[in-house]
Amino acid sequence: MESESITPSRLEASIPEAAETASGRIHVDHPRASEWLSSSLALSLGQCARPFGTGLTIVCVGTDRSTGDCLGPLIGSKLAEWEFVRHHVRVLGTLESPVHAGNLEEVLSRLSEGRARLGRVLAVDACLGRLASVGYITLAEGPLRPGTGVNKNLPPVGDLHITGIVNVGGFMEYLVLQNTRLCLVMRMAEVISRGILRFLARSLAR
Repeated sequence: MESESITPSRLEASIPEAAETASGRIHVDHPRASEWLSSSLALSLGQCARPFGTGLTIVCVGTDRSTGDCLGPLIGSKLAEWEFVRHHVRVLGTLESPVHAGNLEEVLSRLSEGRARLGRVLAVDACLGRLASVGYITLAEGPLRPGTGVNKNLPPVGDLHITGIVNVGGFMEYLVLQNTRLCLVMRMAEVISRGILRFLARSLAR
């Protein structure tokens, strides 16, 4: 992340018109990928980034022990670097404190106890897909279903979710995740975190 400060007003100035739909996908290398994501989030979430604990919770799922599955924690860490994010949004799942298959149920159980204070929940995770889909970032309404790519039965997360398709699924998924190129994961983490930051800045600047 850049060392210079990013304020809501500075980010707001660079946001394009809203996307046509709040769901869809875009390739990580598209020059306006982060702008598309921020506009799509604005359509779906509106102005829910209000003071901490009342508007939005972001749950970034994954583990730092697997190259392909570290997308979520990378994004969580990038978001948590920014003071204005920490003051207005609850971010769970970072490189230091990941939310993964081993603790997901416990985390969700704790969250459900304070559901009235959660507001809406945005889930973020890596996923596997078809060869032609690798490199695409998707946004969809409804909960994330983590673990389906590696045949795990885990509880659903969120009201809407963002996924980054990091590699090809269908065969030896754990090995595929371990051998995913870090370069792609890092580019996705940068684009997705930038898109979320732009959305938060837009919401908070109003």
